[in-house]
Amino acid sequence: MNRTFYILILLSGMLSRVYGQGIHSHREIEKDTNTLNHFFANGRFYGHARSYWSGTVNDGNLSDAFAWGAGAGIGYETPKFFKRFQLGLSGFFMFNIKSTDLAKADPLTGQVNRYEIGLFDIERPNDHEDLDRLEELFIKTHFGKKSLVTIGRQIPQSPFINPQDGRMRPTLTEAAVVDINEWTNFKLHGEYIWRISPRSTVRWFEVGESMGIYPVGVDINGKTSQYKGNTESKGVGIFGATYRKKQWSIEFWDTYLENIANTGFLKAEWKSKTVAGKNWFIGGQLVKQNALGNGGNTDPAQAYTQSGATSTVISGRIGRQSSKFDWYINATRITAEGRYLMPREWGREPFYTFMPRERNEGFGDVTATSINTFYKPIKNLKIEISGGYFQLPDTKNFALNKYGMPSYSQINLGVTYQFEKYLKGLNALLLVVRKDEIGETYQNERYVFNKVNMSHFNLILNYHY
Repeated sequence: MNRTFYILILLSGMLSRVYGQGIHSHREIEKDTNTLNHFFANGRFYGHARSYWSGTVNDGNLSDAFAWGAGAGIGYETPKFFKRFQLGLSGFFMFNIKSTDLAKADPLTGQVNRYEIGLFDIERPNDHEDLDRLEELFIKTHFGKKSLVTIGRQIPQSPFINPQDGRMRPTLTEAAVVDINEWTNFKLHGEYIWRISPRSTVRWFEVGESMGIYPVGVDINGKTSQYKGNTESKGVGIFGATYRKKQWSIEFWDTYLENIANTGFLKAEWKSKTVAGKNWFIGGQLVKQNALGNGGNTDPAQAYTQSGATSTVISGRIGRQSSKFDWYINATRITAEGRYLMPREWGREPFYTFMPRERNEGFGDVTATSINTFYKPIKNLKIEISGGYFQLPDTKNFALNKYGMPSYSQINLGVTYQFEKYLKGLNALLLVVRKDEIGETYQNERYVFNKVNMSHFNLILNYHY
């Protein structure tokens, strides 16, 4: 075990001692609140335990895979000191309890596992035990009415850089973040990110270094992309503005990836007034992306994107919401100008047609449609059935198809249950995914393996305290 584990043990012991003294010496602390024990006892102690089973069944003789991971973490946030400052710290350790050989390539395609390998550390797929990470380590400064500055390791919350909580641990960033909440209906957000620890890793990376940890696909000429380890960027700057009033919500975000690309995102959503417990919902999104600098490297063959590249994404949704049943019809169009690109290591895409376990990043000339339904028969149970049709460029159209993904259909079944009483804080998620090919695969199994004609299963247990 490395030092992160011992830090967590030390933190746990310290807090247990503080809280224990808070219980057994209550009268003494009441008499003298000017003590370190009293200070720590008024902080926030939190934890998370997680069990994640994942399995993938591929077509024919292609390799199947499964993995079962479990882990736990603790964190602590101090109360305010000097009236405006707080410190926070958290960490998590996990174990590969049982899995297939996640480093072994499929004999027919030469490709490695896609989903289960991401539960742990994709850089060390056969490491079953030494998987721990110091996740949060920050200082907060409160100012104004509700505004604050957070500097250090933290959980990102923006449209394109976000936790993407679909494996054992989420994406985290090392950044300076400003949230200005001085107005009733209007909020401003700004941040500068200089390091990232992507989901499915335990290390921290410079921004350019983090791009290419996941599969890199091919360049516009059909050759294996070479940007891994060759991407140069000083960091990511993000600006966000949100306006919410009555039935309207309008957001604008700009993600500036220095020397590589700028991505602007505009979203507007409207809810009708509730009548008989039901309301209508309409939403629209517009994304415009342009290459910056040299795209990450002076050598075009090693750049993340090509100089002058651009892409546009339009996404929309209409639906009906109620206490028992919600439904939505969604559509997304990525134009044929070029590939929409955003490092998959950093977060899930915000488009309305997004469905868990697949993305449309890396493609241009995409037409996607989907339907989502959510049924809540009782208070703690939620059932989702969603289906989508994703028309992508031909797998050999390398300029617009980065990952050799054929057009496909997808159906998701999700069941979520929140426990109560003695098990309050525990929730369970069952997710079943089915994807089938629609486009041409040219009898090439590399266009099929872990992409289409496959079933994928997740059973996830989370306990938060």
